[in-house]
Amino acid sequence: MLPLYDMLAAQNGQAFEALARQFGLSQQQARAAVEAVLPAFSQGLKQNASDPYGLGTFIAALSSGQHANYFDNPANAFSPAGLADGNGVLGHLFGSKDLSRAVAQQAASLTGLGEGLIRQMLPAMASMIMGGLFKQMTGQLGPGPAVQPNFGSASFGGSNPLADAMAQMMRQGADAMTGQPQRRAPEQANPMDNPFGRMMQDMFAGASGRPPEPEPAAKSPSAANPFGKMMEDWMRLAQPGGAAEEPQEERRENPSGRPRTPWDDLFGDMFETGARQRDDYQKNMEAIVDRYLRDVARNR
Repeated sequence: MLPLYDMLAAQNGQAFEALARQFGLSQQQARAAVEAVLPAFSQGLKQNASDPYGLGTFIAALSSGQHANYFDNPANAFSPAGLADGNGVLGHLFGSKDLSRAVAQQAASLTGLGEGLIRQMLPAMASMIMGGLFKQMTGQLGPGPAVQPNFGSASFGGSNPLADAMAQMMRQGADAMTGQPQRRAPEQANPMDNPFGRMMQDMFAGASGRPPEPEPAAKSPSAANPFGKMMEDWMRLAQPGGAAEEPQEERRENPSGRPRTPWDDLFGDMFETGARQRDDYQKNMEAIVDRYLRDVARNR
């Protein structure tokens, strides 16, 4: 999977060309602006991936496929619809306009571009990024025939029911958007035919306003699928006073120090910036995002 910068640079750099043309910048300035704000997008995506509720609404929006056009035709990201969709993405990832302002201010200090100009770029960039993520997750990014995405196969012994379930849901979204009939997997290999798959379906149905399907059996999800246990733990920790008293197993961590989750292995490098920045700048931007997102979470 391509990291964010490489994803935007795909298709002969159309995204950079569109940004440069829209705002009267050189190609170098447009690329510098993108590089400067990508750490904020990266951190916002990773924070969402560590929260099952945030991830549910994110995937529900992503799987609709409505942003793909903004990646295929970046100029459309500056249309009223593209900017409205981009502001919706920013609201989900950043949680407040204050964080968007702080991100723009930090990027302006690095690039020498105006803070207001960078703020104007953020919604269009958000729409392009969502479109690119959708194209990657449905195997449509790049020339030639589509290649099925390989979600997390290296981390779960070659079989990841969460990754399979997500891949099927994304493929169904792509089929619905293009009007193609949905591809059916053999029944014995149906990735949604497990407790966690059904739990994910119910979570996404709730995010889209549909009532979840009733569970036929009163079995605990964790009895048949370790991901069910992870979800149960996350749900319990999300409740006030829900932290478990029992000692927990040692967890792997990301380079940033954030504990790893199955979502990290699912999305791989897609949420990484892919662009080199000074360590102090990247850490400062990540700290800004974390601080504002903590404030948003406290005020919910």
